[in-house]
Order: sequence, then structure tokens, then C-alpha cells
Amino acid sequence: MFDTFILPVIIFAVIGVLAGILLTVASKIFEVKVDERIESISDALPQANCGACGFAGCSDYADAVVNKGAASNMCKPGGIPVAEKIAEIMGVNALSVTPEVAVVHCNGNCNATSKKFEYDGVKSCAAANRFYSGDGLCTYGCIGLGDCADVCSENAISIKNGIACIDKSKCVACGKCVKACPNSLISIRPVTKHIDVKCSSADNGKMTKAFCKNGCIGCKICERKCINDAIHVIDFHAVIDYSKCTGCGICFEACPIGAIDNCEPIK
Repeated sequence: MFDTFILPVIIFAVIGVLAGILLTVASKIFEVKVDERIESISDALPQANCGACGFAGCSDYADAVVNKGAASNMCKPGGIPVAEKIAEIMGVNALSVTPEVAVVHCNGNCNATSKKFEYDGVKSCAAANRFYSGDGLCTYGCIGLGDCADVCSENAISIKNGIACIDKSKCVACGKCVKACPNSLISIRPVTKHIDVKCSSADNGKMTKAFCKNGCIGCKICERKCINDAIHVIDFHAVIDYSKCTGCGICFEACPIGAIDNCEPIK
């Protein structure tokens, strides 16, 4: 009886106790100490994991701040409050944060352009783009099926009159929409740089005009008028260098097509 039932139980119990002791000792010996500041910074971040800071996610950015000297103001969705909180945790002075916003470089709405066929496939810009570059006459324009809106966690993007429109008061410049757009029509810019070219067509002026009434024809009038050398025609459409643009609005007033937009900065 003892040898058959009780002794095996005792042996297994002793082995279990010893294994537990060994595991406890091993966990102490090989314990990886984590800086509490990493957890505190991670908790302060919005957990958007958008990658706008240049790191893989919020946890990776928190680790980079503590262990790699990353700046405290790199979280775009968090803005000023998060930057100040990170600076407080790290015991350093808060760095300035330049608010940014996403911009759609297309104004090819339903009143300005038309479709070359009726697309009845998967309601996705990426899917439609693989099918003859979308259903629009302009293959460079907004496809309008809302891939950007689907990834926006702030509900800042909606499809209006056939194109994506961004509510600048809601946008946190996370950049998810930039990655989602198959035609690379969305960029991030400082909110104070309120002049935008609303066209990305790489067709020549004659073709662009035939496809879209609102398209940039590459006439270079804006380029010649700009006193800051901030706008140039590249690939048949105007492109603004926001590092030089002062928002004077001369190019906006000079554009004969109305392809340049002048949005007032967000207050």
C-alpha cells in the first residue's frame, strides 16, 4: 500500500517543491529589470501604434525615450499634453510641438471629373486601384472608396462628393491614412502652412484638363509668382516646399484653375 500509492505521491510532491524553488531562484537570478519610466511613458501615450514617431509602436517609442535618448515630442497624436507628460517623467524641459494635419492632394470630386466604368468589386481603394488603376478618368486621383476613412481612429475622414475630406479639427496627424492611400494622395503638414495643392496628376496639362476640371495644368504661373521659391511644378503638377512656404497666398491668387487651396490655420 505504502510503496504502491503513498510513496509515489510523496516523491512527486518533493519534486514539485524542488522545481518551484529552482524556478523562483532562476527568476530572481535572470530577472530583467525594467525601468519604471518606460511603463509610465507607455501609459501616457495614446496607444495608437501608428508609427508616426518613427518607431514600431508606443511601447517601442517609450523604450527609445528612456534608453536611446529619443525626443519627448515625437508623438503626433498625443500632441503637447503627451510631450509635457513625457518630459515630466524624464525630468527634462518640455520640447515644443508643432501641430500637424493630414491633407488630401486631390479635388477631383464628382462635379469635376467622371468615371470611365462602373466598378462593382470589393469596396476598397486598394482593390479598385489594382483594376485598371480605379474607375476614375484620372488614374492619379482619389478613388473615393474610403480606405483612409476606415483606418482613421479619430473619425476625421469622410467621403464627400466622391473624394476623401479631412476634418482638420479632429485630425491628430497619426499618418495612418497616408499609408492607406494607394495613390499616395495624402501628406502631413504643419497646421500653420495652410496653402495646399489639391492635385497630384502626373499627366500633362492637356490630359489633366480633359480628365478633371480642377486639375493642375502645370502652367508654372504659381512658380513664377512665388517670392519664396516655395512652389515648383514637378511631374506636371505644382508641389509646395512647406519649409519655405510663408503662407502669403500669392500662388493661391495666381492659379488660373483654382487647384491651390488656402485654408485658414486651425485656431
